Amino acid sequence: MPQSRSPAAPSASYREVDDDYAGQRLDNYLLTYLKGVPRSHVYRLVRSGQVRVNSKRVAPSYRIQAGDRVRIPPVARNVTEAAHAKTGSFAWLEDRIVYEDERILLVDKPSGLAVHGGSGINVGCIEALRSIRPEQKALELIHRIDRDTSGCLLIAKRRSALRALHGVFRENALDKYYFALVAGAWPRKLRCVDLALATRRIGGEARVRVDAAGKSAKSHFHPVRRFGNFATLVGIKIETGRTHQIRVHAAAVGHPIAGDSRYGSESFNAAMQELGLQRMFLHATSLSFRWPASEQLFGISVPLPTELQAAVRRLAAKYPD
Repeated sequence: MPQSRSPAAPSASYREVDDDYAGQRLDNYLLTYLKGVPRSHVYRLVRSGQVRVNSKRVAPSYRIQAGDRVRIPPVARNVTEAAHAKTGSFAWLEDRIVYEDERILLVDKPSGLAVHGGSGINVGCIEALRSIRPEQKALELIHRIDRDTSGCLLIAKRRSALRALHGVFRENALDKYYFALVAGAWPRKLRCVDLALATRRIGGEARVRVDAAGKSAKSHFHPVRRFGNFATLVGIKIETGRTHQIRVHAAAVGHPIAGDSRYGSESFNAAMQELGLQRMFLHATSLSFRWPASEQLFGISVPLPTELQAAVRRLAAKYPD
């Protein structure tokens, strides 16, 4: 009897880097291409030599160049919610896109949606966008905001836009403005909180504290409206973008943010829940920057979500001017 042949093992593929990806780290390039593959596995592939660039072993931090030939071994993608999300599952996110052009789009991210998957979160905003726009292969986060924070989130549609705006962020040339409701009457003279912050991870979660040996962090607070001595609506402009910066700075000076379960006040949060607030009151309301080279100004703002506006109305009724 003729012997049956076993199916041929899948072979490695090769990709030539184009100009749009020049300068990107190899690990990030692979994560873009190998959707659904855990970061830890991508690192193992590189360090074991299964991924090569121009037939040579390189480090995950290697910056790929236009014309580089990258060997990518056959990899079984993990079956994740992100990889198999049905197009209709996140169709509602299209309605949250408040600006779009050929280079970027801006999402008014709702509270409770992480910006990306990881640490037990299968699907974040970027995975959801990719699932409803599979034809757009280069969608990438330009920056991040906390899961429980709502508001402006920039997404790059092209690698060139990602590089350009990462440069803007590195130079602190992007203005970001937030609204928050904090406990107590914010002092009129306290406008700048300049406290260094240190981050450590406990069980996969970031915990941030004020630490003189940490990274510099500066936030500017502007009282917008006081509700007696109970609470203050403040506007915040940040000069740096450290993890949980606004939340930790506000708590450090004795005015924690309403609904903040990690750094906030249990009694204040409970009182706000009685007024109907079911989330953290922190909203990224606007951002602006100038595009490198052209100096074209880009600016956009998104209003407070309806649930935060409702909380303000209830406070105004309880603490009239």
